[in-house]
Amino acid sequence: MSDVDNGGDTETHGYSAQKENYAKRLRRIEGQVRGIAKMIDEDKYCIDVLTQISAVNSALQSVALGLLDEHLGHCVSHAVAAGGDEADAKLAEASAAIARLVRS
Repeated sequence: MSDVDNGGDTETHGYSAQKENYAKRLRRIEGQVRGIAKMIDEDKYCIDVLTQISAVNSALQSVALGLLDEHLGHCVSHAVAAGGDEADAKLAEASAAIARLVRS
């Protein structure tokens, strides 16, 4: 198998070296979201809930940007080095991912 992403049928990804760090960050975010649900259940002040939601959004954005950076540095750079249709496809895929992040 190649180390370049082929639509999910891959051996490694750009983030593989940081996989545990991403997993820890996502578990922390998961805990924050559970905390927000608990705040709602306990009728906490609206602004306090909104502050926590903002913190979760920022944390998720940070994870997304890290993954995007890993993708550009690994998957896209390998595809560009190889050239051809795969390079064009990876660049288009990265562009679409960036557009999704910007819209969110």
